[in-house]
Amino acid sequence: MGDDEAIRFVDWVRGAAPYFHAFRGKTFVLAFGGEVAQGELLQDLCHDCNLLAALGVRLVLVHGVRPQIEAELARRQQRSRYHNGLRVTDEAALECVKAAVGVTRIEIEAALSQGLPNTPMAGAYMRVTGGNFVIAKPMGVVDGIDFQHTGAVRRVIADEIDADLDQQNVVLVSPLGVSPSGEIFNLAMEEVAEAVAIALKAEKLVYLCDAPGLLDVKGRLIEAITADEAERMFNEGVGLTEDLHLFLPRAIRAVRKGVARAHLIDRDKDGGLLLEFFTHQGVGTMVAHEPLHRLREATIEDVGTLLSLLAPLEADGTLVRRGRELLEMEIERFVLAEHDGMVVGCAALYPFPEDRVGEMACLVVTADYRRAGLGERLSQHIEERARALGLDRLFVLTTRTEHWFRERGFNEVGPEALPGRKRDLYNYQRRSKVLMKTL
Repeated sequence: MGDDEAIRFVDWVRGAAPYFHAFRGKTFVLAFGGEVAQGELLQDLCHDCNLLAALGVRLVLVHGVRPQIEAELARRQQRSRYHNGLRVTDEAALECVKAAVGVTRIEIEAALSQGLPNTPMAGAYMRVTGGNFVIAKPMGVVDGIDFQHTGAVRRVIADEIDADLDQQNVVLVSPLGVSPSGEIFNLAMEEVAEAVAIALKAEKLVYLCDAPGLLDVKGRLIEAITADEAERMFNEGVGLTEDLHLFLPRAIRAVRKGVARAHLIDRDKDGGLLLEFFTHQGVGTMVAHEPLHRLREATIEDVGTLLSLLAPLEADGTLVRRGRELLEMEIERFVLAEHDGMVVGCAALYPFPEDRVGEMACLVVTADYRRAGLGERLSQHIEERARALGLDRLFVLTTRTEHWFRERGFNEVGPEALPGRKRDLYNYQRRSKVLMKTL
């Protein structure tokens, strides 16, 4: 391994470390269709699931069997019947469903049980459990069509699934449900996954689908979207593939009912789960109830985070170095920008009330999020805070970002325009530009 490659690897591991801590002990519900439950896609999925489980993620896998059912129907010379995207399950089709589910489930369990040397699962032992966790009810007659043995989820026995997860088992759920009268119903995989995620109050509901995720009108991937925005896109129906048409409404309902995040990830993307969960950018679309970016006031517990955020810019001379003790004394001056719970930016306001002026300092956004508009939001927040304090003007000292501030209404002035206390401390050797804005 060359030095550059080694450095990139170390940087990736260090960048992923916060996610390792954040996800340990959290419940992920991973849903995938029958296309993924066979061949090389299944092998890759099992490798990634093994790593997630090793990191302490509580995994529930919900598999589909549509292509397997189609193959079984064809083998028995039976025809498929659908209405509104749902299979009409008569007696003959139910036998095909049971056969397809049985074989597919065994194959998934076998794949998850691998442990050959020189493979990503070497030495691993994943205990896979399942059971009658899903109670179903008949779909009944819809639009004059009797769905017969096609059902809907009535409830999920969440306590039993939680008990298995507490024992560090991986829970595998098939798209079948039972009724109190002992009947068997064929269920839609996407509905089962949604219901299980809601019942478990899961951290994440993940659908592996036939698209990279949601795309905007220019064909670019939408990395994150709110439930309301996603619903608008769904209603407009633009760019929805077969899977997205089925999965997106489920993702929206799940986050509205308490699931923290829902993800739509390309099932053909090698390592897609790992890239989505352990990199800043991700590779799919994440659906959340509220916007992922938020601003909040800093507290004393944030001092360590601030030190690490400011350190690179202090090291290259962009910012004046601040020690831990000084940050602890001034922590109430800082506001933080978070992305999905991680601090990715900050800014501070130092008021000089006797001169009715304030200094905006330490405006920092990490490189991965500079296109998300967080610098703009932090700047606006500091301006609003300054107005609330009755300040008339705001100034910054900068050596490298003059044009960014000019574009936002700041104009260059001389050091003599600084308030007296700040002027006495001005470092003429740094030759920082002084930029002032009237509020």
